Amino acid sequence: MPSTSRQLTAQISLSALRNNLRRVREKAPSAQILAVVKADAYGHGLIRVLPALGEADGLALMELPAAIALREHNYTRRILLLEGFFSAEELDEISHHRIAVVVHNREQVAMLEATELERPLEVFLCINSGMNRLGIKPSETRAISDKLSSLPSVVTLRLMTHLGRAETKEGSVDALARFAEACEGLPYPKSIANSAGVLRYKAIGGEIVRPGLMLYGASPLAEKPARLLGLQPVMSLRSELIAIQDVPEGEYVGYGEVFKTSRPTRIGVVACGYADGYPITARPGTPVHVAGRRATIAGRVSMDLLTVDITDIPEAQQGSPVLLWGDDLPVDDVAHWSGLIPYQLLCAVSSRVRFVTTEVTRVHFDL
Repeated sequence: MPSTSRQLTAQISLSALRNNLRRVREKAPSAQILAVVKADAYGHGLIRVLPALGEADGLALMELPAAIALREHNYTRRILLLEGFFSAEELDEISHHRIAVVVHNREQVAMLEATELERPLEVFLCINSGMNRLGIKPSETRAISDKLSSLPSVVTLRLMTHLGRAETKEGSVDALARFAEACEGLPYPKSIANSAGVLRYKAIGGEIVRPGLMLYGASPLAEKPARLLGLQPVMSLRSELIAIQDVPEGEYVGYGEVFKTSRPTRIGVVACGYADGYPITARPGTPVHVAGRRATIAGRVSMDLLTVDITDIPEAQQGSPVLLWGDDLPVDDVAHWSGLIPYQLLCAVSSRVRFVTTEVTRVHFDL
């Protein structure tokens, strides 16, 4: 359980999540929205953020137990399993709980053919358009879609793909062409756009979009920060200074001799480390806000602590608030300085961190 005395919190703003969902709707006004909530809603807490997803047409995730938990929390809209199923036993549970599935190989088709279900499933047939992870070959699309649409275990069929390079302006051209050729003449609705695809929706299209990262307030586009996209950070990781050291010029701070003072330096010690989910790869110079002002990491991140240079923030003192990411310090910036991507930071926040949710409201989810 998180310590109640150690002032390290992940503040979750439901109003920011609602704002980001509205941005999806603005960018893809004619599409249905499946909000991607895999990995416990990108580390934000699936059940915690559920009240902010009332305007989504459904949810998409990887984990069957999480999908069942949503049903147990009276979520009645579409839930899509993005990796589908792995056994006939899972199919029984999936059918019972009215969960939609992705089918991405012939083995899954064979299981659907051989299994008698309580109720037939909505199926999204995944086509490999060049990412070369999951998906059938484009040349197999017609034969497999004909097969699936004829099975008593399938009630409706959709076609989908996943874009590996939608974050660049020209990166999806070949993939979209392959997908369009594979789907030519087939009457089924299509699901194409991820977060980057949503932001380029006019070029990418699709009747069903699957935004993930942008919902949580990070940018999927290398050339545009989240704030310029109208996105707000949902998670703000906050701590405080628990000690201050006055370090002479020419001394090292922390492990491994990675930071040596070049002047007399005030070092603030922050109650957060890699065991809490802050990246150990964060380099000296990584931005941190102390007492509302910009500071930088000085030294290597350790298990429970990190150190920051507060020489130019004379008002900083023990107990001063520290913002590690969120609000006006984008998680994208911390990820860049750490050689990571924002997904890794958001998903890595550990159970030692206390989560605090703001603007909680109850939402009734109708079919």
